[in-house]
Amino acid sequence: MSINVSSIINSLFWVLFLILLITPYLKQRAIESARISLIKTIENKRKSRMIVMIHRQETMSLLGIPIARYINIEDSEAVLRAIRLTPPDMPIDIILHTPGGLVLATEQIAHALIQHKADVTVLVPHYAMSGGTLISLAADKIIMDENAVLGPVDPQIGQYPAVSILKTVSQKNKDKIDDETLILADISEKAMKQVKDFVKKILLANNYPEEAAERISQTLSEGRWTHDYPITFEEAKEIGLNVFSEMPKEIYNLMELYPQNPSIRPSVQYVPIPYKKPSAIPPEKPKK
Repeated sequence: MSINVSSIINSLFWVLFLILLITPYLKQRAIESARISLIKTIENKRKSRMIVMIHRQETMSLLGIPIARYINIEDSEAVLRAIRLTPPDMPIDIILHTPGGLVLATEQIAHALIQHKADVTVLVPHYAMSGGTLISLAADKIIMDENAVLGPVDPQIGQYPAVSILKTVSQKNKDKIDDETLILADISEKAMKQVKDFVKKILLANNYPEEAAERISQTLSEGRWTHDYPITFEEAKEIGLNVFSEMPKEIYNLMELYPQNPSIRPSVQYVPIPYKKPSAIPPEKPKK
């Protein structure tokens, strides 16, 4: 009986192709299942509803073109649905890992969290900048990793900070400024006031004293820093925010289930196991 080698090779090729095609899908399903399982475990432990909002800076596997992800209307719709599904007397925990996003979307989320009657806790394992900070301010309690950061909430008009547009216009003769710049300055002035007023409103709703709410809202929205300035745990405390550092270990485990899309070579590598404190190493004996 003759063996058709070409047919066998062709069959093996298609089997291998199907395995390569299905494996990423099965791996993704396994990760999603692990996420849901861990989220339920944390919810049972903390007796809360957990909402996870993580924005990685994804990379296309073929062309390597970075695609920025941020808080958008779809995110706000999803968070609002989750809040509606939560009993009024059940606490809400929301994990934030985001560079920020649309003001409309972040204000919707913050407003919905303020309206929730039970305690709201925001957990920041790494960073919650701009709109992420705005959402954090709506929480009764902000838990940050000691190395995590928040950011200013000063509005951006296009590619420029609103405060910089206003400063530039104030330093020039208005007769020499074009109409478009004057329009941007008018929008900037309104945006600065709106953001400051909103921050103060949510702080007052969270029982911050009037004076503290005014000072914090001014500090975070006035544009004293660049928009990507990292506000550390210590600085957040000095500003007067309700920040704490007791991050549950399960949150770090959950973050590992939201991996960055793998590239050809990882930019950071380490042995992924905890190390014990090394014992003292005896000095080497002098060579004879």
